[in-house]
Amino acid sequence: MIDNTLKLLLDNRIQVFSIIGSLMLFLFILRLVKRKKLKEEYSLLWLGFGFVFIVLSIFKPMLEVVANAVGILYAPAALLLMLVISVFFILIQFSIVISKLAEGNKNLIQEVGILKAELKKLQSSIKDKE
Repeated sequence: MIDNTLKLLLDNRIQVFSIIGSLMLFLFILRLVKRKKLKEEYSLLWLGFGFVFIVLSIFKPMLEVVANAVGILYAPAALLLMLVISVFFILIQFSIVISKLAEGNKNLIQEVGILKAELKKLQSSIKDKE
């Protein structure tokens, strides 16, 4: 019985590794959200892809269907391709967020500069009145 289980695990070690890796990713993202290290709005894409990886890792026939649809002969390679694509989408999301933050910073810097100029003008007008 133990030998059969061990043989089954060794025969499907890529599947076991992908299940463990997917679960670890999912739990890691949940932990980051719980500790407030990652906002919920940014974690949705991570959690979505993590869930897809878990499902495809557990249900190997579904992964094989996806691999055949894409034209990949070795099904775990399709999982790797999906991982690369998911990272690509996540990088695009973060690039959009960074662009918005950079634009916001630029606007704030300009407003601070205007306020400093107005403050100097007011201070000089007060000194002139004295």
